[in-house]
Amino acid sequence: MKLRSLLTSLSWMCLFLNTCQSREANDDKPNVVLIMVDDLGIGDLGCYGNGTMRTPHVDRLAREGVRLTQNIAAASMCTPSRSAFLTGRYPVRSGMVSDTEVRVITTLGDCSGLPLNETTFAALLKKQGYTTGLMGKWHQGLNCQSRSDHCHHPHNYGFDYFYGMPLSLTEPCWPDPSRDTELAIESKIWLCVQLVAIAVLTFTIGKLSCWVSVPWSLILSMVLFIFLLSYFWFSSYTSPLYWDCLLMRDHEITEQPMKAERAGSIMVKEAVSFLERNRKGPFLLFFSFLHVHTPLPTTTEFIGTSKHGLYGDHVQEMDSMLGKILDALDDFGLRDHTLVYFTSDHGGHLEARLGHAQLGGWNGIYKGGKGMGGWEGGIRVPGLVRWPGKLPAGKVIEEPTSLMDILPTVAALAGATVPQDRVIDGRDLMPLLRGDTQRSEHEFLFHYCGVYLHAVRWHPKDSEAVWKAHYVTPVFQPPGALACYETIFCQCSGKLVTSHNPPLLFDLSRDPSESTPLMRDTEPLYDLVIRTVAAAVKRHKESIKPIHQQLSGSREGKVWLKPCCGVFPFCLCDKEGNSSATSSSWEGTMESGRRNALSDTQGMNLRVNKLHYHLQLL
Repeated sequence: MKLRSLLTSLSWMCLFLNTCQSREANDDKPNVVLIMVDDLGIGDLGCYGNGTMRTPHVDRLAREGVRLTQNIAAASMCTPSRSAFLTGRYPVRSGMVSDTEVRVITTLGDCSGLPLNETTFAALLKKQGYTTGLMGKWHQGLNCQSRSDHCHHPHNYGFDYFYGMPLSLTEPCWPDPSRDTELAIESKIWLCVQLVAIAVLTFTIGKLSCWVSVPWSLILSMVLFIFLLSYFWFSSYTSPLYWDCLLMRDHEITEQPMKAERAGSIMVKEAVSFLERNRKGPFLLFFSFLHVHTPLPTTTEFIGTSKHGLYGDHVQEMDSMLGKILDALDDFGLRDHTLVYFTSDHGGHLEARLGHAQLGGWNGIYKGGKGMGGWEGGIRVPGLVRWPGKLPAGKVIEEPTSLMDILPTVAALAGATVPQDRVIDGRDLMPLLRGDTQRSEHEFLFHYCGVYLHAVRWHPKDSEAVWKAHYVTPVFQPPGALACYETIFCQCSGKLVTSHNPPLLFDLSRDPSESTPLMRDTEPLYDLVIRTVAAAVKRHKESIKPIHQQLSGSREGKVWLKPCCGVFPFCLCDKEGNSSATSSSWEGTMESGRRNALSDTQGMNLRVNKLHYHLQLL
């Protein structure tokens, strides 16, 4: 009996030690929450100097963590910037660039996407035992050869779970004055068209059947079928609302079309559920906001709450949603064992306007914005990193950092090795964040506009200076403007850019707003800087291998690649509302959307508030 008791005690002791060792091993691998906002300007946040916008939860991250003041996106447009974030590589290396005016994936009918041989931070952490999830915007492609092959789905890049939007918000996703009104009008118009067409066809076929021996009913059925098929076929090309504005859970389409004003709230609930399911860790959560991209679908709770119109309302709603994710980390006891990183994919969109109202972000003192190549306003983004007990609270770092740094940083934390068969342009941030070193490992950063190199940043190892040389800059229109208001975005090449030889030179440490170019007769180091940067460009270009440009080519899209939640072309569903609809129930789809998105009163308030907002701008 004594021997049995001793063996039992030893067994329990071994079990306890194994458990402790397992916990200690798990403690070496922190949870990771990466939060990326879409089109957010660095000047929109209180912690970066905005005194008129309420962003308490973003500001809380700044107080409790490290704030990066020179955090740089690898591109000033969504798709290439996000590919660099995911892979730690300049988008020109993976082919996620374009030599045309269109620099992003614009439709789910496009077969372009992040090449499958690229390695993401999700794939690296998954191999280290992490459960990985992506909620929100993907924008890295979806299909290759058919509407259901999902070759560029997040699952193929290391994400175990996906809930969100495979493309990106566009204007049709939240029409004015409200989505429900647009759908109702469109459905009634088409119902009238169909009734008129049926009446005409019936009369014509009735006359023809007198001379033709083919059964009258067969002819009518064939004509009606062709008519309905032609209508939906035409709609597949003309209505992004139905074919690009949709939500997916893993491989299943849950909303087609999506209810844009409720999508953000559902994604937050999905994120909180993911945190709760995986609270024992380790996990990686990439929360990719649809906010604050136009058309700014905002719930009635936040409309009219800011000093900056609909855009300000939308930013404050984003901050509130961030607060719910941070609160969930606290509630589940995950706060101290989770690294949180907050950023934007690029700067605010200055050309986004409705009338005289600005619908894009504010980039503070920095010149330029989204789509403007190397100008600072399009590539300098927020960077907040919190890890209680591991990183100092309230610290500010003014050294150059990059969104590409996230892959090597989280790989090192998880014990993973970055790919050795390719160039990784990012650097591990932890030594800089902890204070083990005071200098960034980025001596040079290269700023692209599509496939074209526009500018280069040089931070000498023995100097506090940050030199910036612009080889190409966009031509702002109209003359005297600070953006390209006569086009949707500034261009990367052609007649609407200016080439500089010698390049425009600035010292960002003295002139962060890039207001006064340096000259040979005013800057003693001018020639040295120009030569050094030119040599760095030559070395960099030698490291770029030719690769297929994913974003160049036709942007019209292929109808057979566009996702469908039913039997094509009858692609209407709302599985979030526990209901679905076919082509015979247009009104049913709209009613289910209204019931599940908002109460009747809330829905009316939202429509009235949004309509009132737009009328003020006319």
